[in-house]
Amino acid sequence: MKKIVLVVLLLGVAGIAGVVRSHSKNGSRVWPIVIHSDKQSAGNARDEIRKSFDLVAGARVEVSGINGWVKIETSDRKTADIYIERLGDSQEVLNRRKITIENTAAGLTIRGEKGDGGFISRMFGSNPTEHVTLRLPKQISLVTNGVNGSVTSGGIDGSLEVNGVNGKVDVAQASGSADINGINGNVSVGLSRIGKGVDISGINGNIELQLGEEVNATLEAHGMNGRVTSELPNVVVDKSSHGSYSARIGNGGGSISASGINGNIRLTRMTKTVTSDQEKLGSWGKPAFPT
Repeated sequence: MKKIVLVVLLLGVAGIAGVVRSHSKNGSRVWPIVIHSDKQSAGNARDEIRKSFDLVAGARVEVSGINGWVKIETSDRKTADIYIERLGDSQEVLNRRKITIENTAAGLTIRGEKGDGGFISRMFGSNPTEHVTLRLPKQISLVTNGVNGSVTSGGIDGSLEVNGVNGKVDVAQASGSADINGINGNVSVGLSRIGKGVDISGINGNIELQLGEEVNATLEAHGMNGRVTSELPNVVVDKSSHGSYSARIGNGGGSISASGINGNIRLTRMTKTVTSDQEKLGSWGKPAFPT
C-alpha cells in the first residue's frame, strides 16, 4: 500500500513539473515580479513660488542648497522679486524637498532643504529640480552656497561670496571683496574695485577676471594646473616656479589670491561700466524673469 501511495505522489510531482516546463517553453511568466516606481501618474508635477520684499541698501542676499540653476537680474530698484519653479516626476517627489524664504532687517535668505518625505524616499528616490530667478537691487552683497547648477548674476555694488557650485559661475560685476571657492565649472567675474581682497580656490575650470580701469592689485597664484595670462596693458605675468605665478596690476595693492586651480586664469579689462539694461539681462542675453 505504501508503494502505491509513493508511486502516485511521484506521478503527481512529474505532472506538475511537466506543466511548468510546458508553460516556460511557451514564454509565459510563471512567477511575475512587479516593480514599483516613484512615478505615480503620467506627466510631471510642478509648482511655483512668487514673493516680493523691500530691501535696504547694502542688504545681504543668500541663496543656498538649490538643486538647479540660479539666475539673478539687478537694477536700480529697492524691491526683491522672487520666482522659483520646482519640477518632479510626481507630487511625492516634490515633497522630498522644500524651499524656505526668510526676510529680515539684515537681508534675504532663500534656502533649499529636505522636505516631508520618508527616510527611504529621501535616500533612494529622485529629488525635484529647482530653478531660482531673482530680481534684486544693485546695492547688495551676494552669497551663494551649495548650488547644483550654474549661477549667473548681473552687476552688484557690494561683496560677493560663491561657494560649492556644480556649474559655471558668471557675475557681471562685484565691488569690494570676493570669495570664490569650490566651483566645478568655468568662472567669469567682473571687479570694479577690490577692497579687502579676492580669494579664489578649488576651481575645476577656467577663470576670467574682468577688472575695472581703477583696479590696483597684486595677484599671487599657487598650485596651478594651467597658466595665468593677461590682456591688460602694462601688466607682466611672472612664473616663479612650476604652478606659481604673480602679477602687478596698476599700482599694486589689493590682493588677488588663487590656489588649487585646474585651469587657466585670464585677466581682461572691463570695457565700460555695466549699463542698467545689461544688469537686467545678465550674461544670458535676454530677460530671465517670467511674466
